Amino acid sequence: MSIRSKVTILIAGVFLILGAAVVMVGKLVIMRSFAELERADARTAMRRIDYALAENLEQVAVDARDWGNWADTYRFAWDHNSGFPAANITPAALKLLDVNVVIIIDRAGQVLLAEDVDESGERPLHLDLTAWRSLPADFPWHENLGNAQPARGLLRTDGGTLLLASGPLLDGNGGGPSRGMIIMGRLLTPTVLKHVAAQAQARLELLPVDRNGPAERLEATDTLTRVYRGYADVYGKPLMTLRVDVPREVSLRGRAAVRVAALCMLAAAALIIVLLVAVLNQVILNPLRIVTRHAVAIGAGRDLTTRLDLKRADEMGVLAKEFDRMVEQLAESHTQLMDQSFQAGFAELARGVLHNLGNALTPLGVRLANLGNRLKEAPSEDAAQAIQELEGAVADPQRRADLEQFVRLASRELAALVRTTQEDIAIMSRQTTVIQSMLAEQMRTTRNDHVVEPVRLPELVSQSLEIVPDACRQRLRIDADETLQRLGTVRVARTVLRLVLQNLIINAADAVRDAGKERGTFKVSAEIVREDEVAQLHLQCKDDGVGIAADNLTRVFEKGYTTKSPDTNHGIGLHWCANAINALGGRIWAASEGPGRGASMHLLLPLTGHEPAAAAAA
Repeated sequence: MSIRSKVTILIAGVFLILGAAVVMVGKLVIMRSFAELERADARTAMRRIDYALAENLEQVAVDARDWGNWADTYRFAWDHNSGFPAANITPAALKLLDVNVVIIIDRAGQVLLAEDVDESGERPLHLDLTAWRSLPADFPWHENLGNAQPARGLLRTDGGTLLLASGPLLDGNGGGPSRGMIIMGRLLTPTVLKHVAAQAQARLELLPVDRNGPAERLEATDTLTRVYRGYADVYGKPLMTLRVDVPREVSLRGRAAVRVAALCMLAAAALIIVLLVAVLNQVILNPLRIVTRHAVAIGAGRDLTTRLDLKRADEMGVLAKEFDRMVEQLAESHTQLMDQSFQAGFAELARGVLHNLGNALTPLGVRLANLGNRLKEAPSEDAAQAIQELEGAVADPQRRADLEQFVRLASRELAALVRTTQEDIAIMSRQTTVIQSMLAEQMRTTRNDHVVEPVRLPELVSQSLEIVPDACRQRLRIDADETLQRLGTVRVARTVLRLVLQNLIINAADAVRDAGKERGTFKVSAEIVREDEVAQLHLQCKDDGVGIAADNLTRVFEKGYTTKSPDTNHGIGLHWCANAINALGGRIWAASEGPGRGASMHLLLPLTGHEPAAAAAA
């Protein structure tokens, strides 16, 4: 079989599979997505019905609260003035309020007034609840008579479902004590249902209650999506069921669109097969596929040791030989570059590690030296000799008293020494932990794996101070600006940023010393900025030291550059800081108004997440 035939059959098979896949995606994914959209639309329509029904009930509740907080109603509940109903509880007033029922009940549950009227406001309804003489004993709103709380809900009556709401009887200014409640109700008539459906812009039907069905269910036919929802009355018993009908227009239009798309795809596939068969031939197809696949593999950097070794005498063979020669040269260059990069990176990493370890070990060595001096000066040997003499026979009472006094004083001094030693050991333990975490971070750095942690910036500054030598800390007053606290928690590479801050604090202390000051200020502030739609942390560290000349603002980050003595400084600190910040995807720069006017270091780091200060404080 020729290559042309093979390619033709292959392409035809691919397009047939693609066509089948398109049909299956259309039926199983797209049409199902359309159906899900329709179900979501139907549920949304039912939620709109709920909202419209709740809005109608809220209107009744507002009227009930307003009438309950009316001085005339409050007075009527006290003196039962017959003029109040005649003047206010009239059919016209009920029609104006758009309610069908008004009932006033005193604190004892006795009905003082009960009126009902139909929608036209012309004739009474004679509902069963307006015949109450007192609030039924099982009615759920009994406790509202005394606690001055409003209530609302649905209630079944002999005239239909009633939207019912109550308000406490108050003195007109919202004060009490409550003298009972006023109940108002609006019948859920076809007119009200039509108004609710218009508010929700949906087709609505009122159905008999389904006592055994779920609270909400969905049904779909070929033309409609229906949502059924049951409602309970104030007693918590099933009362009615509402049904929303949503036409399935999305599925109808989607089915037609999928059909047209499938036909267009089939036509395009047939045209493409004809064009490809006309272009491809036995001379080009196979060699080109082999060379292309090999070129893609080389471009992806998978393997530089494989060769085409294509045995052809035509132009394709020459191209393959030249390609093999270029790959061989590329493999040699790649090997040399990797070796050189490894050596250079290893040396750079080692210098940075040694510099940071030197900064971290300096305060540890000072504390150890101080601890050794205190232990040498401790009266341990004298105390041991005194105890040994006391254990023997001391004939002179005065001598014995002096020895006992000396032992007591020595014990106090040794106890104080033990306490200070324990404090020093705790600090040295924390500093040792810092060194361990520093080494662990350097190991992660060699794998380009920086651990990002949630950090509060004031705590980060405090942690950085712990690994700064005591002499540097004593020379600086650290001013943590309130912006650090306001930012709350940020997610950064904590260990790397702590080492960077440590280097900046040490440099600031040296700058204050070089300025001839006994003590200076190191101020840290922060803000969140956005660059290219990415949230970034901007840290500003400012000192009042010797400052930086304008020509040196960029040179301070160069490897080996330093303005200090080369015997004590090798120009590594700020260079390492710049490399570390760049490795995190950020940048660092210096600013100064000139020599003698202090300097500031600016750090810009991308954030992976930021919690607002309010949430962090909570």
